[in-house]
Formats: sequence, C-alpha cells, structure tokens
Amino acid sequence: MLRHVAACCVAALLIVAWPARSGVDPGTLADFNAAALAPAQDTVAAAAATTARDQVEVRTENNANRDAPGEIAALEPTPPAMAPPVTEPFGLSAAPVAGGDVVTKWRGVEAAVSGDNEILARCRLDMQRCPPAARRFLAIVAQGRARTGRARIGIINRAVNMAIAPMSDLKQWGVPDRWSAPLETFSTGHGDCEDYAIAKYVALTAAGVAAADVRLVIVRNTAANEDHAVVAVKSDGGWIVLDNRWLTLVTDVDLPKAVPLFVLDDSGVRQFAAPAIASRQTPAPASF
Repeated sequence: MLRHVAACCVAALLIVAWPARSGVDPGTLADFNAAALAPAQDTVAAAAATTARDQVEVRTENNANRDAPGEIAALEPTPPAMAPPVTEPFGLSAAPVAGGDVVTKWRGVEAAVSGDNEILARCRLDMQRCPPAARRFLAIVAQGRARTGRARIGIINRAVNMAIAPMSDLKQWGVPDRWSAPLETFSTGHGDCEDYAIAKYVALTAAGVAAADVRLVIVRNTAANEDHAVVAVKSDGGWIVLDNRWLTLVTDVDLPKAVPLFVLDDSGVRQFAAPAIASRQTPAPASF
C-alpha cells in the first residue's frame, strides 16, 4: 500500500514538474522564439545597412573619379603643336616698310608682272601668237617644272643667268635705277641684278615653288660698296641664294661680303633689323 502511494506521489510530482523543465509553456516558448529571431533580424538589418553604405561609397568614388582633374585633362583634346615661325633669309627679323623708293619700285614691278601673267596665260592657249620674249620665258618655266627641289632651283637660276646679258640701267635706260618685269627684260635681252632677280622670282613661282618660299633680297655688297639684288629660295629648312654673278647655288650664310637690307615678296617690303642699316631708307644704285 505504501509502495502504491509512493508511486502515485512520484507520478504526480513528475506531471507537475515536466512542463516547467521542458519549456512547453506558451509564454516561455514565445520568449525563446523572440530571443532566437532577434539576432537573425539584427544580422539582416546590419547587412542591408552595409550594402546601402557600400553603394553610396561606390557612387561617391565614381563621381570623384569622374570629376578628378586628371580624368578631365585626359578627355580634353591635345592642343595642336604650334608651327615654327618662318624665318627670313640670313636668320634676321624684318619689319614692314610702308613707304619709300623700294616700296614704290616693288609695287610698280608687281603691276607689270600682273600684265605679264595675262600675256603668258594667252600664250598657253595659243602659242602661235605668243611674243618671242614670252616664249623664251615660258621655256625656262617649263624646264623648272620638269624638275623638283634643288634641281628646279638650279635649272632656273642657270637659265635666267644665260638668257640675260648684264647691262646697267644708266646705259640701257638712261636712268640710275629701273626695275623691269620679266617680259621687258627678255624683250631687250639685257638687265642688271634686280632684273635678273625679278625674272627668277617670277619663274620660280610659275614653275611651282610656293610663293611663301621665295624672296627677293637687296643686300649691300661691301666689296663694291653698292647695293645688289638676289633671290632667296627656301629649301630643306634653309635658304639658297641665286645670284646673277655665278651659277653656283650658295646658302644665305655663305653669301660673301653681303649685308642684308630689304626683303621683298608678295606680302610687301620689309627691312632687316640690323643696327648698321637701321637708318637706311633708299638703296644706292645696284650693281650688275
């Protein structure tokens, strides 16, 4: 009997104590679930916040990179390199001359050359009616066109030198100094240094040499103490001088006993900047 009562008491005790130990109480289970879910929810929220922060940082970094000076400079086009300035013969600078005897004579020559060009244009269309002087001049131009580079320069220099006999303006025209266009010079067959130079200047440009690469230059011939006219042609980065006194092509720096005074081309007349000639305005009669 006592054993039966003891067994019943033990059974009752187990029934009463089991729910508390096993945690089947609804409140206790809910608390447990909440405690278990809290860390997981915190982890998800933290991950989401980290992702958002990373995205903001990436966008900020991209914006910073896009606005960085180095990136802008890389996208900007590289400015074109400045072309080196075209130097005058003899490596000297020259200033424009507005008036004076040289300017007057050069303008007269340009007007006469314009008239010559009209005659030459008609000759190309009808050689039978072309004046003999124009034919001879066009033959020299054709010889030059058949060559290139230094050979073109040399053939024109030689041909003009051989086509004109030297004669002073005083003897030919009765005046100290007169500048003639090519067809007038080829008509008489005589001329002095500037007549040779003018004929070469026109022939070179007619034969295909760029006008920007040809100059008529007046120098002071210190050996004869008189002014002299030559032509300078730019070739291979330097200047070649064509002189009626010889057939050899020389560079500007090798021209003997010459002080440059004026340079003339299709843009007008300029005076070389040199202390010894700063006060000169009108050249003396040129030699031949």
